[in-house]
Amino acid sequence: MSFSFRQLRYFVAVSEIGSISGAARDLSVSQSTVTEAIKDLEADLGVVLLERHSRGMGLTHKGHAFLRHANRILAEVSYARGVFEDQVQVSGTLNVGVTSIVAGYALPDLLARYRRAFGATAVRVVEDAPEYLEHYLLSGELDVAILILSALSERGALNTAVMETSPFRAWLPNGHRLSGSAAVSREALLEERFILLNTDEIRLATAELWTAASRKPGMAMRTSSVEAVRSLVATGAGVSVLPDLVYRPWSLEGDRIDGVALAEPLPPVEVGLAWRRGAAVSEPARAFIDLALEQPSLQHR
Repeated sequence: MSFSFRQLRYFVAVSEIGSISGAARDLSVSQSTVTEAIKDLEADLGVVLLERHSRGMGLTHKGHAFLRHANRILAEVSYARGVFEDQVQVSGTLNVGVTSIVAGYALPDLLARYRRAFGATAVRVVEDAPEYLEHYLLSGELDVAILILSALSERGALNTAVMETSPFRAWLPNGHRLSGSAAVSREALLEERFILLNTDEIRLATAELWTAASRKPGMAMRTSSVEAVRSLVATGAGVSVLPDLVYRPWSLEGDRIDGVALAEPLPPVEVGLAWRRGAAVSEPARAFIDLALEQPSLQHR
């Protein structure tokens, strides 16, 4: 038996909500219906996708890997349903900017969908620091950029729209003394060696954690690589604080990382689009913005 789109929807709902009962309420079906769908999906794939823990249901290692595929399949099905509705032939060139921290997380699937939908459009992608992308937008060298919106210094000169809001969590090695906590305090983090993702957006955001503290954490390492942070935390070199945008509970080496909420939360990261205010938006750029937001009528700020 092959798995169904319904099973994928139920699996994604449980993954996002963290419980069978919550997913059942959200889907307006019975808990037994969701449970059976997940069991049938796991039987079809031959793997365990979800495991029960004290706070509800959590993804296994294979569950995390399959979630990316499930989301992609459902997005493609949704797009396929409307692909012939008001279809517009778009051609020309799209110039997109992206920062390094979002390049590997927000861009690949979006770019693949755009190229499939608007194959006649040439796409050029520029990766750079936020301040340079902002300059390129204002000078007309870029049509649109994807970045953490708090990094913009000239918000008044740009239109912006939020694609995703991502809260911060403490990253801890599996089995760490703080892993079982409902939330981790600033003072508890000060007792640990800290690993900093040394990009402008993250460095400035996490600095707010220590503004009210009497001291700053001992620094184990500064790195511009998310994967380096992941591996260092997983092997016990220190702890970190990063947005869920880049969270994955396994390092490349297969070691586990626990994510725990912050007792003194930081403002969540807003990943979004920016394009020059007052300038004509080209057809390729408008198609990209609409596809990224999947809400063509969204009111931009």
